[in-house]
Amino acid sequence: MHIKEHPILAFKRGRRVEFFFDGKKMWGYEGEPIAAALHANGVRVLRRSIKLNRPRGFYCAIGNCSSCLMKVNGEPNVRVCVERLEEGMVVGTQMAKGDLSRAKANPISSSGGGSGIRKTDIAVIGGGPAGLSAAISANQMGAKVTLLDRNSRIGGQLIKQTHMFFGSEKQYAFIRGIDIADILADKLDKEMTDVMLNATVLGYYREDGVLGVEENNRFTKIKPERIIVATGASEKVLAFPNNDLPGIYGAGAAQTLMNEHGVVPGNNVLMVGAGNIGLIVSYQLMQAGINVKAIIEAASKIGGYWVHASKVRRLGVPIYTSYTVKKADGRESLERVTIWQLDKNWQPLKGTEIDLNVDVMCIAVGLSPLAELLWQAGCQMKYIPELGGHTPLRGEDMQTTVKGIYVAGDVAGVEEASSAMVEGSLAGLCAAKSLGYDNGRFKELREEAINELMNLRSGPVSEGMRKGLEQLI
Repeated sequence: MHIKEHPILAFKRGRRVEFFFDGKKMWGYEGEPIAAALHANGVRVLRRSIKLNRPRGFYCAIGNCSSCLMKVNGEPNVRVCVERLEEGMVVGTQMAKGDLSRAKANPISSSGGGSGIRKTDIAVIGGGPAGLSAAISANQMGAKVTLLDRNSRIGGQLIKQTHMFFGSEKQYAFIRGIDIADILADKLDKEMTDVMLNATVLGYYREDGVLGVEENNRFTKIKPERIIVATGASEKVLAFPNNDLPGIYGAGAAQTLMNEHGVVPGNNVLMVGAGNIGLIVSYQLMQAGINVKAIIEAASKIGGYWVHASKVRRLGVPIYTSYTVKKADGRESLERVTIWQLDKNWQPLKGTEIDLNVDVMCIAVGLSPLAELLWQAGCQMKYIPELGGHTPLRGEDMQTTVKGIYVAGDVAGVEEASSAMVEGSLAGLCAAKSLGYDNGRFKELREEAINELMNLRSGPVSEGMRKGLEQLI
């Protein structure tokens, strides 16, 4: 169902429209993701697996996985977590691979007559905290920027973060993430920045230095002098029996459903992971009126900040450390989860099982950098667990091993949003400076950004991050 009242958020919804799911008439709001509308109507099973016909449901909410592929108006393999609802849409559960022979042709046209190439000083890929900050600092140096984001609005993860940030005033301390997104968007120089929304970068062609971009069914070529990749990260999965049941979400997906689209993901929740994401999303679930039965953490201690842990504990939510998921159960969607304790060697202890009747499990066990474009561009990568996985080698100025390609944010190593913004500012400054732009303050601003990053990473919580960075820079 849709959330009607929220202590912080006021949901702006489109007009009420009817659509059809497997022949049944349903109602939703124009412009919301189809998957969100289906959830609000009680639909959890979105497709079936190819070999075993197992049910699949909403998982990532950002178009990265294949769990939400459905038929829409006869077209198969539509990612309904990002496809927007329109009046009269005909949506169907997809069985196996889908049948393209019955799909309506929807050719991608080419902008600029098929041969034109748009030129820009700097292409920033990703409009989250890192990408926005990169564009702002590059603008301030005097560079023109093309900011590309595959979503319908800029802000990235900030647009669903209702908690207040820590840090200094410069890092937007005591301001909610949803408000920081608006602040950053307002700081963009509208004359110096071309914002392309619903724009997916399909590839980087090294021979010509050209980006291939699909924007609203149009193919566009962009030739930037410099590229800043700020594509963020995706949520990791956890291996256990029946981990593919509908009702098992990445924690960020549940957060997207609640805080961005105003849809309740379920009634009773188990949160897996007691890092900052797990703790913060648990509190936000309770703000939306959802019952969080427990939080479990495989490590022997809570990984997130105590201020977040204290909030949920005061509300009566138990946090089980040294516990993990044994199995999930349910016919068509999640109905029950069994957890069990781990010993000092991370081995499960028989006889410690606890059964929890829940219809939602949120997985918050870390993020992995979305680095596909960096691999394609030939950037040297290194697997560093402390940074989330394969991460690009780079210099202090955020430039990768491929000259002219810079990184910032979670794709450069999973960290807090405050660090992502500072990294973005640093990358934007240095990319613009490499093109000859200078507002007279480059040295001062660069040194300031580097010092900010050092301060953000100075505490004991950031020890792993520091060890990881030592292997990169």
